[in-house]
Amino acid sequence: MQKTVFVVDDNDINLSIAKEVLKDIYKVMTLPSADKMFTLIEKVVPDIILLDIEMPEMDGFEALKRLKSNAALADIPVIFLTAMTDADVEARGFQLGVIDFITKPFSPPVLTNRIKTHLEIDEVIRERTSLLHQKTVQLQKLQNSMISVIADMIENRDKGTGNHIERTTTYIRILIDAMIMRRVYIEDLSVMDLDLLCASARLHDVGKIAIPDAILNKPGKLTAEEYEIMKTHAIQGEQIINQMASHVGSNVEFLNNARLFAGYHHERWDGKGYPRGLDRLNIPLHGRIMAVVDVYDALVSRRPYKDPFTPEEAVRIIMDSAGEMFDPLIVEVFNEVKDQFKAAFI
Repeated sequence: MQKTVFVVDDNDINLSIAKEVLKDIYKVMTLPSADKMFTLIEKVVPDIILLDIEMPEMDGFEALKRLKSNAALADIPVIFLTAMTDADVEARGFQLGVIDFITKPFSPPVLTNRIKTHLEIDEVIRERTSLLHQKTVQLQKLQNSMISVIADMIENRDKGTGNHIERTTTYIRILIDAMIMRRVYIEDLSVMDLDLLCASARLHDVGKIAIPDAILNKPGKLTAEEYEIMKTHAIQGEQIINQMASHVGSNVEFLNNARLFAGYHHERWDGKGYPRGLDRLNIPLHGRIMAVVDVYDALVSRRPYKDPFTPEEAVRIIMDSAGEMFDPLIVEVFNEVKDQFKAAFI
């Protein structure tokens, strides 16, 4: 396909020369001002822009800033057309994102060769970016598949918690979206990949793999000794995820998230939880969020040793435990989306 070139210059002679030189090679659109360029660019997106620096109303620097601030236009390569050869001008242009300068009056060979070179470079960059995106998507699918398999293994071993992982994953997304909307702990959440965060929550009980079946699936109440063994699943889960991370690199975000969910979701706001007895904001945010979600699902679900509570009863118990067992700010948000939790129960 023929590439589209915008030539933006307030000098009619420069526009005519550029069009004459390029018209047999590219689809050329000449524009007398940056304002005209931005009007046209809403309908036609060029492959490259030749942009004069010295123009009335909006100069080339201001136009370039505006292009780069628009995500849909920021990747369009821009070459400055200029009669100025000042080093400061070049430095400022490159700092703002221009890819090259062509000095006016320009010669036809320089004009055509520079455009050809930069369009070829841009095409290579776009192809490699597309390939990288495809590989990233494939890795994401593989990661999600691995998480699903591990989560299913946990679910199949723990006979009494049917669909617990699926439900808690849904609850986590509801709660986190609501926290972001209400700007609760927004400083922490705004820097996280929410899709990875919610996917990682599926591994919060991975440590139960290490708990004996006789304890994990005991139909009655656990003895004190058995309960101590059950409590080790938090540390066991953290260790399992650390082993995973040691093979692929410790900075893999979804494993870091999973480790925090697994290791801290039984800590309590008042410091009486396990395995570390942390309190208040010393508990990672992952653990404070999962604590609410995990307890809600445990309350409304049937277990071999108990009948389910109604959603209303579960909400009341959690509300009564705010500031004691749970982070009170998170509980406030939970109370506002409790109907969504109720609707998501499967």
